[in-house]
Amino acid sequence: MSLDQRLARVRARIAAAESAAGRSPGSVRLLLATKTQDAAAIRAALLADAAASATTAGAAHRILIGENRVQELVAKAPELIDLAPELHLIGPLQSNKVNAALRWASCVQSVDSTALAERLDRRCAAEGRTLDVMVQVNVSGEPTKSGVSPADAEALADRVRALDRLRLRGLMTIGANSPDQDLVRAGFARLRDLGARIGTTELSMGMSRDLEAAVQEGATIVRVGTAVFGARG
Repeated sequence: MSLDQRLARVRARIAAAESAAGRSPGSVRLLLATKTQDAAAIRAALLADAAASATTAGAAHRILIGENRVQELVAKAPELIDLAPELHLIGPLQSNKVNAALRWASCVQSVDSTALAERLDRRCAAEGRTLDVMVQVNVSGEPTKSGVSPADAEALADRVRALDRLRLRGLMTIGANSPDQDLVRAGFARLRDLGARIGTTELSMGMSRDLEAAVQEGATIVRVGTAVFGARG
């Protein structure tokens, strides 16, 4: 199956999930998780999506690009700049890589501490810019996953809102690594409920294996890699 076909299949999955959940078409944006993919593959996906959207009634929202690693973001972004993609950092961000990340990222989805939020704010102030961020929440409690605990998410969101140079865009999570779909979906519901308490409806959750459950529970961004690019080598 070609990249174009895989991308179309993912778009169809999202549309079917929106319909099944009684949501409006186009209410869920697709973010391509591009870890280990080269700039040529990402460019091909962006161009394929743009071509498909141009020929589809009610053209879909443009896809977003999400990088897990700052070094990959920095390496690939200059080769994609002419296509003006919206670039998100979706992986952990170490304080010593903040400057490099901010050269290219329009949104950091992985803010999981007050220290990181404040570091981003200071750097944005020095550069005279603002930055969209999302608070990453570990809804499953798995020790291998990054993110603030659900109990501490509201306090961190409040702190982000108090910082002059950051805009709280929403919440992000990674679903439980489990074949139990009820467990996975319960985690997504927990993030939705947190968003309602915090006062944000932007929810980045769901990946190739579980995007339907995420859309059912209110995802506005799903992060898909292998379903579009194939399994990593």
